[in-house]
Amino acid sequence: MDPYQQQHVAGIMAGMGAFFLLIVIVFAAFAIFCFWRIFTKAGLAGPLALLMLIPGIGGLVVLCILAFARWNVVPAPPAYGALPPYPPPYPPAPPAPPAPPSQL
Repeated sequence: MDPYQQQHVAGIMAGMGAFFLLIVIVFAAFAIFCFWRIFTKAGLAGPLALLMLIPGIGGLVVLCILAFARWNVVPAPPAYGALPPYPPPYPPAPPAPPAPPSQL
């Protein structure tokens, strides 16, 4: 390979590396955003999601925190337009027959 071709290959590799780095940054930002939302909905501090930036062990630490922490969640209000409970599927049982008169 002559030096001219080597320069082109080096330029292509640099471009591919920059594109790959951009894709990794986008995915990392999306993961941090998702975990930030999960932490806030669980009643924990959102910045705990930044632990994802620690290579290798960060994701494991975040998952352990979410798995073993107490989730302080406020129950959601009933949905607007929710249907009322349905009536029972069967009609009520008929009353018991009267007891026969006792014989003395």
